Amino acid sequence: MNLKKRAGYEAAKKVKDGDVVGLGTGSTTHYFINQLGERIINEEIEILGIPTSYQSFFIARDSGINLTTLEEHDIDIAVDGADEVDPDLNLIKGGGAAHTLEKVVDNAARKFIVIVDESKMVKELGNFPVPVEVIPQALKAVEKSLIELDGIPSLRMAKNKDGPVITDNGNFVIDTKFEKINNPLQLEKDLNNIPGVLENGIFSNMVDEVIIGTSQGIRCLKSD
Repeated sequence: MNLKKRAGYEAAKKVKDGDVVGLGTGSTTHYFINQLGERIINEEIEILGIPTSYQSFFIARDSGINLTTLEEHDIDIAVDGADEVDPDLNLIKGGGAAHTLEKVVDNAARKFIVIVDESKMVKELGNFPVPVEVIPQALKAVEKSLIELDGIPSLRMAKNKDGPVITDNGNFVIDTKFEKINNPLQLEKDLNNIPGVLENGIFSNMVDEVIIGTSQGIRCLKSD
């Protein structure tokens, strides 16, 4: 079993009958959602899912998970992946350009679990650029502000279409490289204070547990 699948399957065990589950986005959460579908069939549990992207919506639907919204239900548990996790359980997310709704759903959950393979564990955030979702009309002004914060901004371009990546919210993503991120919480606030920025991919002080798929098995880290 690959490491991502191992972490996703372990997280699926945490979901209880009757839970409302936040469904993250990405390759690791794909395994988690599929395994929830298997539990629904094999154990006859009943859950409701709240997807964080069109991707997770389609995977959940195809897995037989009944879906709902934040307007209708509170979230018992959210499970999501990450691009980087530091020792204080701060994250960089947004490789799939879904970090805005992911942050809303993950923050609203009573418990937020992150699932990763061991390659995503880092000593300090910053090797992965910070995705910043920005309304298109503010692109130039936001890029200027990111440079003033000592970032190196790069508009994310689409691979299978001409032009930039467009998020599920109809916005652009600026991937911003910082030489060092000494204070993730402060940088998260500074980025969100830029007019035109909808949300950024730093998730600080949100995680309850990290499930890590390693070559030796599952390792778990919990917040203090």
